[in-house]
Amino acid sequence: MQLVVARIGRAHGIKGEVTVEVRTDEPELRLAPGAVLATDPATTGPLTIETGRVHSGRLLLRFEGVRDRTGAEALRNTLLIAEIDPEEMPEGEDEYYDHQLMDLDVVTADGTEVGRITEISHLPSQDLFIVERPDGSEVLIPFVEEIVAEIDLEEQKAVITPPPGLIDDRAEIASSRDES
Repeated sequence: MQLVVARIGRAHGIKGEVTVEVRTDEPELRLAPGAVLATDPATTGPLTIETGRVHSGRLLLRFEGVRDRTGAEALRNTLLIAEIDPEEMPEGEDEYYDHQLMDLDVVTADGTEVGRITEISHLPSQDLFIVERPDGSEVLIPFVEEIVAEIDLEEQKAVITPPPGLIDDRAEIASSRDES
């Protein structure tokens, strides 16, 4: 399975280094020296990471064969893609890769169907499941342990205990306002 792990940004300096926007929770594994990555556009790669370092809070990479600023600048906006074993699991307990969570059925603790995870949004404060309901509408579920009680990969479901108002239908909310 192929996953985007970074996007190449601006050239840094004159020796072929580039800044990268990291899109993986495991940059030390996916973006380590020696890693060979496919690219989008495919004609740019594959690229082999020669060196990596952090400078002023940004990851800088240098690729084999890229020795100057011109070569580095030509890589700008290229996506770096790693080949991942679909059975591979993150090291930490209760950690998951996005591809493992995609398409999970979302149900409440009492078994009520909420929908299916169609996307995961990584925000600075927390991750969000974007869940498509059976009627086609969407609901955003914060991926925090207070709300997501269980992820069952074998059963392909996420069990949630939502606070009041999180998944209530707009019609139910509107009718309860009309009654008061």
